[in-house]
Amino acid sequence: MAIHVLAVHRDAGGTEPAAGGTLAAAYSVAVVCWLLSAGVYIAAKWVSAEMPPWALCFWRVLIAFAILLPIVRGHRADMVALVQARGLELLVIGGTGLAVCQGLIFVGLEHADATTAGIIIALIPILTMILARVILAEPMGRWQVIGSILAFFGIAVIILKGSPAALMGLDFNAGELWIVAGAFCFSLYTVLLRRAKFELDRLALLVLLLGAAVITALPFYLYELAADERTTLNASGLVALAYVAIPGGALMYYLFNRSIETLGASRAGMFLYIQTIFIAVLAYFILGEQLHLYHLEGAALIIAGLLLILLLKPKGEAAAEKASAS
Repeated sequence: MAIHVLAVHRDAGGTEPAAGGTLAAAYSVAVVCWLLSAGVYIAAKWVSAEMPPWALCFWRVLIAFAILLPIVRGHRADMVALVQARGLELLVIGGTGLAVCQGLIFVGLEHADATTAGIIIALIPILTMILARVILAEPMGRWQVIGSILAFFGIAVIILKGSPAALMGLDFNAGELWIVAGAFCFSLYTVLLRRAKFELDRLALLVLLLGAAVITALPFYLYELAADERTTLNASGLVALAYVAIPGGALMYYLFNRSIETLGASRAGMFLYIQTIFIAVLAYFILGEQLHLYHLEGAALIIAGLLLILLLKPKGEAAAEKASAS
């Protein structure tokens, strides 16, 4: 799945967006990145009956870490210095966002469909905004509050499958709740990473965070080896793991960093929302999943909330953006 805001440690505006002929190429890179990310949900759901979730999480981050590590060898001295100075902080942040988040989503996909997971993940920007208000004291205007409430109603509609009776009978899909918890973990990771402001090359920092995720996921994986009967990888599991670790892992992470360098962090992050569309389309053709009315109703509420948040920003924030653009 996507590591959506990898560059938040440089959140003041990020890299200058691309201009001229390179802009189309930059958009293409971003689209391919989110298509690869969407495929991770499909692969995880496809093998959920055969492959334990924490095995998939652990091997994904380990293989991606091993592939990307040689690329950032030129930053080795800076990486070692950062680990020595702030190793525990890296472990907590990387473990939360790149291990616990992924593990919870993979657990959720054992019981929930990929289409629903894709819609729930669209909640991440809203959760991030709320946590940024609580942890970083960032402004949150009236329309942002209303938009957040609308979006949460949308998630409630999806989890309850459009039936209030499910609430009265506490008839929830546990998988969907695990996915909401995963979205919360990633939002927390985003805010903590923004607060940390690590001074390191973006891709090198990602590699360190993936290393932290490997360490964090290992105990869950070892417990799973002892407790879960699905310990042997079959052909489907190997194919899924190869996908989520290489094109859906290392390559996707690399492309997202490239898209940030050319588009800027804010614009690149907005492409998150097309991931939901990709997941729904791929789930329909590959997994045979269907869109239900409650999916559409919930998605409509989430989109309405997002539009309120994005288009009607607090006056102070809008004025700051206008000043930075002039």
